[in-house]
Amino acid sequence: MSSVNQRIVVKVGTSTLTHDSGTLDLRSMEHLVRVLSDLRGNGYEIILVSSGAIAVGTAKLGLPERPRELRLKQAVAAVGQCRMMHIYDKFFSEYNCSMAQILLTGDDVDDPIRAAHLRATFFSLLEMGVIPVVNENDSVSSAEIETGAHKILGDNDTLSAIVASLCEAELLVLLSDIDGLYDADPHTHPDARLLHRVDALTPEILQMAGGAGTWRGTGGMATKLSAASIAMKAGCDMVITNGKNPESLYDIVLGKEIGTRFIAGKGE
Repeated sequence: MSSVNQRIVVKVGTSTLTHDSGTLDLRSMEHLVRVLSDLRGNGYEIILVSSGAIAVGTAKLGLPERPRELRLKQAVAAVGQCRMMHIYDKFFSEYNCSMAQILLTGDDVDDPIRAAHLRATFFSLLEMGVIPVVNENDSVSSAEIETGAHKILGDNDTLSAIVASLCEAELLVLLSDIDGLYDADPHTHPDARLLHRVDALTPEILQMAGGAGTWRGTGGMATKLSAASIAMKAGCDMVITNGKNPESLYDIVLGKEIGTRFIAGKGE
């Protein structure tokens, strides 16, 4: 693999980062950090968008289930975010990489002045070789955890696409608990076919989106296709693939046929 300066946004979902109990899957987390650090060492500019704060906070506090009341969800998110950043910093440090935490609300990307400052911060961090680790600020914003109704953000799939657009990334990779976009639900259709390339988000493609994902996350295929639309219009390819094998990132950045790749330039 030759040294390059490609800018990549990687989004990792809650289901990839945690066990079924909601506790952090340290092996998966360390595995991902090792690959990202290696890519960074090879010249790639990496931005990580990481979910998981509420699930991790729920487990950290020993709660029997994810809170239902908004104020409790936001409090739990604050606990979980602290825990996650501590672990991320530890793992990245072990691989000689510096990281920074960036927490966003919809206003941060909606307001032109704040967005310009945010963009400058991202660019400065990348220039210094730092890996920004991004999440929506759940303790302030209720867009994702309550309704998903915010006009810009609302889930980390969308957030990662907004970040990719803001930072002029060439590639966005969504690491999830699925292998990619199928032409039918693989859980109910054993003969469902994985689509490796999507050039346009046609009505037929959009109809393939199902409902929400696992209990630990908030997103489903619909949110991923929405993210694809944002990324493609911004000139950024997007790939959906299974997060259980972070090594696939090596092949993805080389353009190999992994998961489903949405080709930039045809977001409509």
